[in-house]
Amino acid sequence: MPHTEVDGIRLYYEVTGDGPPVVFAHEFGGDLRSWEPQVRYLSRFFTCITFNARGYPPSDVPEDPAAYSQEIFTRDIAAVLGALRIERAHVVGLSMGSVSTLDFAIRFPAMARSIVLCGCGYGSVPEQRPAWLAGNAAMAEAIEGNSTATAERYAAGATRVQYREKDPRGWGEFLAGLKALDPKGAALTLKGVQGSRPSLFDIEEDLRTLSMPVLVVVGDEDEPALEPALFLKRRIRRAGLWVFPKTGHAVNAEEPALFNQSLLAFFTAVENGRWPERHSDAKPLK
Repeated sequence: MPHTEVDGIRLYYEVTGDGPPVVFAHEFGGDLRSWEPQVRYLSRFFTCITFNARGYPPSDVPEDPAAYSQEIFTRDIAAVLGALRIERAHVVGLSMGSVSTLDFAIRFPAMARSIVLCGCGYGSVPEQRPAWLAGNAAMAEAIEGNSTATAERYAAGATRVQYREKDPRGWGEFLAGLKALDPKGAALTLKGVQGSRPSLFDIEEDLRTLSMPVLVVVGDEDEPALEPALFLKRRIRRAGLWVFPKTGHAVNAEEPALFNQSLLAFFTAVENGRWPERHSDAKPLK
């Protein structure tokens, strides 16, 4: 199985298709298989690269808490691209992966041909942040004690029930994947990555420096990500916002056909130089 090594930690990855490279960063509750609907379609036009974050087998599961942080997860994206000798790629992230994608664009702007941020910014809204951090910490403890029960509660949350109603089979596969997460890796990811990352509202100046094309994607029933999505749209000069109606958090799995078409349209526009900055005659964003 193909792996690359970062500071002694092996990361598993897969490469499918041919064309301009696109790398996908998965959410906390998934792994590279979460992107299968996208890989099957977009690999007809692009080189699709998926990988498992550290803590998600068959990538290594380091036991040292210091091996888990937002910066480390971001560097892992660069390491996977480096292993494939790819200098520049489109980068797509969902949830946890979207924050890593955004951080990647800030830290490695020359490597990001474009970025797609899906369901980005949980725990960023100031009045929601204390409760989110507390819930994140509680889940980290619970998942080590009873990962099956924790997975069932997580999969039935307010931003996942839409998926269950639309596609019970797909939602069942998502739940099975949750139950199969490595408890140690999941807990350390919650503590070291999600629980310690900054709010998007705290990195406003970094957002204003981004110059690559950006597509922000959010489901209209993904409440914790709605305000952050507007914040990103208003601060990033070349950001577009795509809102999926009657949709929860995992937009790529819940509405795969619509999501795939939106990515293809975005990448095609970027490749042809047709994703400009906001027009000077348009009303300035706050």
